Amino acid sequence: MIRGAFTVGAWTMASRVLGFARDILIAAVLGTGPVADAFFVALRLPNLFRRLFGEGAFNAAFVPSISAIMHQEGLEAATSFAEETTAVMALWLGGLTILGEIFMPWVLYVLAPGFAGNGGKFALAVALTRIMFPYLFFVCLTALFSGVLNAMSRFAAAAAAPVLFNVFAIAAMLGLAPYTANPGFALAWGITVSGIAQLGLVVWAIRRAGMRFTMPRLRFSPRIRSLFRRMGPALLGAGVTQLNVSIDIIIGTLLPAGSVSILYYADRVNQLPLGVIGTAAGTALLPMVTRHIALGEEGEASTAMNRALESVLMLTLPAAVGLAVAGKAVMDVLFVRGAFTEHNAILAGHSLAAFALGLPVFALVKVFTPGFYARGDTMAPLKIGIAAVALNLCLNLVFMHPLKAVGPALATTLSSAFNAALLLVLLRRRGHFTLDALSRQRVPRILLSGAVMAVAIYGAERLLPAGKSNIPEFLLLVAVGAVFYFGPGILLRAFALDEVLRILRRRRARAAG
Repeated sequence: MIRGAFTVGAWTMASRVLGFARDILIAAVLGTGPVADAFFVALRLPNLFRRLFGEGAFNAAFVPSISAIMHQEGLEAATSFAEETTAVMALWLGGLTILGEIFMPWVLYVLAPGFAGNGGKFALAVALTRIMFPYLFFVCLTALFSGVLNAMSRFAAAAAAPVLFNVFAIAAMLGLAPYTANPGFALAWGITVSGIAQLGLVVWAIRRAGMRFTMPRLRFSPRIRSLFRRMGPALLGAGVTQLNVSIDIIIGTLLPAGSVSILYYADRVNQLPLGVIGTAAGTALLPMVTRHIALGEEGEASTAMNRALESVLMLTLPAAVGLAVAGKAVMDVLFVRGAFTEHNAILAGHSLAAFALGLPVFALVKVFTPGFYARGDTMAPLKIGIAAVALNLCLNLVFMHPLKAVGPALATTLSSAFNAALLLVLLRRRGHFTLDALSRQRVPRILLSGAVMAVAIYGAERLLPAGKSNIPEFLLLVAVGAVFYFGPGILLRAFALDEVLRILRRRRARAAG
């Protein structure tokens, strides 16, 4: 599992780094102006489908199903199931894409109600969304084939596909923007083309893995019906974090101009550790827990979840502390150039701090949900997810006026903490998960190390000159945080560093061989 998580995490890191390069370019050109607001709202709709299907509902239902078929009946039966799923998904996604193109103005009245009073911004958002909306067709089929690869324990190509999203967006920004009405149109076309490229990559990887697809036939077999029954409830249950972010965008359009862009930039920084750590752990954990449960190894399944919990907490906590305490310095170094001002960085830094406080619980949701999905239970996460979405909406309405752009971020953090807590309580009541002796020893020590780090960074930041942070000052804060987190962690024996080092040594030995 950990080797798979490292593979997914490495490619996700590459995607995030390129994503930052893309966002730095966007910030320099668009800042937080009207084109930026319109573009980020337009990106939200296809991106919501990408995250729900790539990281949520579809994987949660499809990966356990095809994993069980592959291990019990063999590759030929798994290939037939994948072909049937492809045919049904292609039909449904094609129809959804056509309806979206036709009714896009009405969709955006719901997604961006605050733009309705600004005719130019609303029209631009509709045009950009229509260009990007076909991306969901290609990226959701990419998620299907990525699920096949994950079930075969081949994680590299599926994790590498999102890299192409950023490569094509950057290329369009640099090469196509001079020939379009504004850079937002160039970005929109680049994103749609990237969906085609991602689909091509995973299809090629499946053929390399030995699975030979034929022309899919449209059949609603018992297996397909079972898959979609499981997938329907999971659409909300597994994607609650993304639904919460969508509510944030809706509220953001009702806030002062530029709030949508500020929330986007803050969330993008927050997504780096979440994607690299939380999503990677969840992707690798689901097939492993499914296999243990299929073999009747409940103890091993609980142990795998304990080690995943420790790993994501160990890695997300320092990121959460650093981004929360030094959020403004992060924004200064990453984005303050061109159209993105220091004042924008202050506002975005406040929103980033509110998002970052929830990083550990965002990641723990990714760890706890496989405990339900591996047992075929998608209803429990659905019910908890609906409650979390309702809480998020209520908190947004309470926070939006006094806290402005910080309100949606803080509401998302609190509702995600509520989500993770209820998932944990339900798993414990059912006897599917409990903290073992090792986790009970390590978790409090990890939390104590994070508290020491927070105090150290706060003190160091007070000693630095006021104003815009530069790269040396930022690197100093990073060094202080690393020393005062990993130092106490090692002294307290909070981290299993020997296990990580053994894995890395094995990977280097295989590479040399």
